[in-house]
Amino acid sequence: MEAHRRTEKLSASPPLFKSEFLNFFSRVHPAVPAVIFVPVVVAMEWLGTDHGFGVWQLILLTLAGIGVWTLTEYWLHRLVFHWEPDNAFGRRMHFIIHGIHHDHPNDKMRLVMPPSVSIPLAALFLLAFWLILGSAGFPIFAGFIAGYLFYDYTHYYVHHFVPKTRFGKRLREHHMRHHFQDHRFGYGVSSPLWDAAFRTLPRKRK
Repeated sequence: MEAHRRTEKLSASPPLFKSEFLNFFSRVHPAVPAVIFVPVVVAMEWLGTDHGFGVWQLILLTLAGIGVWTLTEYWLHRLVFHWEPDNAFGRRMHFIIHGIHHDHPNDKMRLVMPPSVSIPLAALFLLAFWLILGSAGFPIFAGFIAGYLFYDYTHYYVHHFVPKTRFGKRLREHHMRHHFQDHRFGYGVSSPLWDAAFRTLPRKRK
């Protein structure tokens, strides 16, 4: 019975806002990111082809974009999601951005990023890639978004399924230690690479 109550608490998150309109945009079905962003990935690769990049160039640029995403994922989680200001407004913003997920980590409707946040962020990154890299920014952005989708669905998967592969089990343990052992470690969700590089790998308790 106690375990059942704990599962309910972890799953059922409260409304974030008094407004039902705003609450609607704070919750999202896990299929939504793929519906929005898979066509974006295809479009960016097509633009890369249209600007004269060959197959191997597209592959390398896309892989570079995935690499950029993994680093962005790490620092976004570490610096933004876990930034805890010492004032009421800042604490409220932290709870809206990420705190509610730590309090209710199994709410299926709050495990992927809502479009109200992901679309503006994606637009800003696309603009930055294009301004800095020109047409090469298109396939790099495709890889960046592919990495983001892998992150979103890895996050959903490790919260609601038990992986069968060694890599999947490692990712799940990595993220669960972040949630339930010490949230100052384990900022990478789709990869432990940058946690290893920046010495924030979760430590097993003796």
